[in-house]
Amino acid sequence: MFLRVLEIIFFLYFLSHIPITLMVDLQPLLPEHLYPSELKNLLHWYAAEFKDPMMMDPPVWFKSFVFCEALVQLPFFPIAAYAFMKGGCKWIRTPAIIYSVHVATTLIPILSHVLFYNFPSAPHPGPQTLKERLTLVSIYAPYLIIPIMILLTMLFSSTYNSTSPKGNASSKSKKQR
Repeated sequence: MFLRVLEIIFFLYFLSHIPITLMVDLQPLLPEHLYPSELKNLLHWYAAEFKDPMMMDPPVWFKSFVFCEALVQLPFFPIAAYAFMKGGCKWIRTPAIIYSVHVATTLIPILSHVLFYNFPSAPHPGPQTLKERLTLVSIYAPYLIIPIMILLTMLFSSTYNSTSPKGNASSKSKKQR
């Protein structure tokens, strides 16, 4: 039962990530004319409200993460959403581990930057106070926490981590021959 709840959380995470990536996250990377004014306004509102200058004027290292999100993660989102919606798909284990480690690794520098970088107050103000920094961390944190939950599930759940007894028997019989 608990595993099924986790799979539903993972399904919702991946399903929601598709429009977020396409409509918001890729804006700093793609030409501005590709987005309608409503989506550009949404990005401007988000950046101003949560003091996230990385989305308005991203450093090169941040753009590289967005590029990875577009080329590596985005194609994986519908596949993972399907696997977790269906539940118990052992074939998702290795790709989910790769995804989880990749995303968790990118979130460490992002969160460190948010917490410790001395952001300028113009042209795109960044967080200045601890409260503003923690607010922005709370926006990014689910993208660290959920991949870690996915990783732990893939590593320690018997549903995803076990091999079938039939597979073990055939391996043993091959060794005996």
